[in-house]
Amino acid sequence: MKSTVYSKPRPYLVRTMTRIARTLAHALTVCICFAGMPPPAAHAELVATDRAEPSAHAQTSARAALTSLLDRADVRAALRSRGVSAEEAKARVAALSDDEAEQLAAKLDSLPAGSGGFETVLWIGFLVFVILLITDILGFTKVFPFTRPAK
Repeated sequence: MKSTVYSKPRPYLVRTMTRIARTLAHALTVCICFAGMPPPAAHAELVATDRAEPSAHAQTSARAALTSLLDRADVRAALRSRGVSAEEAKARVAALSDDEAEQLAAKLDSLPAGSGGFETVLWIGFLVFVILLITDILGFTKVFPFTRPAK
């Protein structure tokens, strides 16, 4: 009875293992070299007063951003179309607390500029297409001629 275990090493397997071992050794050497590098040094510098207290600057810049927004012609026209004068809106902005002005300015900064209508229509159209395609493939509908129902 012969055993199925080979007594001689297969040369192609030895060559492959040495290639794999060599590649692994190179990769480990590079990793160890990068792991032993010191971390980047921290740099210290003097901090100016206006940078140390940014909240006062942020509050004035939030109010300035809101008042500059109210100075734009398109915003004035939109306010007029809603029955609000620009001077009344400026008075309301001046009456806001600092936190409210910051929150309003942050909300205005986070709003997307000019998006909404067309993008929403595209997403709804894509969603309807996918739903109809799935129901067509499942065999519930027959809308698209290029699909075959699953059996």
